[in-house]
Amino acid sequence: MKNIVLLGGNGYIGREVTRQWLNQDKDTQFYVISRSGKNKLADKKIQDIAINELNLDTIKKLLPAKIDYIADFIGRPEKKIQDLVKINKEPAEIMLELAKYYQVKAMGFIGGQLGPKTFVSVKKEIIELLDSSEIQVEYVNPTIVYGADRSDGLSKMIPIFKFLGIFSKNLKPVRVESIAAELIEKLRKNI
Repeated sequence: MKNIVLLGGNGYIGREVTRQWLNQDKDTQFYVISRSGKNKLADKKIQDIAINELNLDTIKKLLPAKIDYIADFIGRPEKKIQDLVKINKEPAEIMLELAKYYQVKAMGFIGGQLGPKTFVSVKKEIIELLDSSEIQVEYVNPTIVYGADRSDGLSKMIPIFKFLGIFSKNLKPVRVESIAAELIEKLRKNI
């Protein structure tokens, strides 16, 4: 049985990764850590863990003795730089510490190439930090991700981004199913 930990795995990208991975590999157990602990996916191989504040020691107490993969899906643009760092970088640092502690096969991360300059810059810094580790990191660097149950203001602009994507691949939106499939493929090659 492979144990997979997903930080922020109840978001639409994390859910899609879980859904696809379960369909591809029945020999998996997911530990999905989120604030709500509520997952729209129901499966006996998914354990939902509610944690208000990410804390390394608290998380370790809730996880099995062996972890094979860990991925961080926590992140979003914020106006204040300190909020941007707290929401995006701190979870990635915790993922890195957990990856080292459990000696996972690989870490997964969602970068970003579209958004406010500070957001894109912090995502790039995180990838550089993770790359500098002895633990293998696999990441995808999407533009805007759409599909599944995403229904925010940005998702309503997908037709515009699709049009702009004709002229610039940096503006071309990507379906969540494609992002999930790419990340899973990259992680699973580290067997």
